[in-house]
Amino acid sequence: MPAKGEKYFFISSLAKGIKTLELLAEKEKLSVSDVAKYLGFNRAGSHRHLATLKDLGYVEQNEANSYQLTSKLFELGLKYANRFEIRKVAYPYMEELSRTFKETINLGLFDANEILHLEKIDSPEILRIDSPLGTRAPAYCTALGKAILSVLPSNELDAYLGKINLRRHGPNTITSKKKLRRELEEILKMGIAIDNEELATGLCCIASPVFNHYGRAPYAISLSAPAIRFNAKRIDKIQPVIKTICKKLSEKLGSATQKNDS
Repeated sequence: MPAKGEKYFFISSLAKGIKTLELLAEKEKLSVSDVAKYLGFNRAGSHRHLATLKDLGYVEQNEANSYQLTSKLFELGLKYANRFEIRKVAYPYMEELSRTFKETINLGLFDANEILHLEKIDSPEILRIDSPLGTRAPAYCTALGKAILSVLPSNELDAYLGKINLRRHGPNTITSKKKLRRELEEILKMGIAIDNEELATGLCCIASPVFNHYGRAPYAISLSAPAIRFNAKRIDKIQPVIKTICKKLSEKLGSATQKNDS
């Protein structure tokens, strides 16, 4: 019988197993007791979940009797990532940006109201911004996300704003939906979105949307830099270059929208 409030098809044991994997991905190494404490499971249940995941090859037990993930989950993630042909197509365009500005370049996908980081090229600078592949961030407080939100059809943007909670992340996060709408209107006119320490203190980004052959923009490319290197003069230099590169990539993907805008 499903617990009260759960859907009839919900499998609690499967959900607990997945939560265990997610916890190990975050904490690296944990004992049975640690898993029980973090997830609110009893110790016997935590042991069964870990033992099952170990038997399936997703976790291993070290000499200290702590559990950690194996490379099997990484292999699974790579198989999923390889489905995104956009990563290979976009990479040369990202390299061009990287060579020009020597900053971190990111490729993001709008997925489940968030930005999923699909690909990146790290800056050669010692002080640089790092967003690991596979991580997610709210769309409303990232340059990648705002670039994509700005070109959503009005009904889809309305739906997004209707369900999202604008929680503060960085010192300049926009927490007013009215203000966010106004900013998205400006981004649509400019073709450029800027994150000025909205996601995190010291992090600044500039992004432009990438359109596919359906005329939709599920992707965006951004340049990320520490705030200390992100002044108005540099932004003015970056804006036309990143817009041009994203237009070129959009054309490569068959976007009639971008061709007509050129």
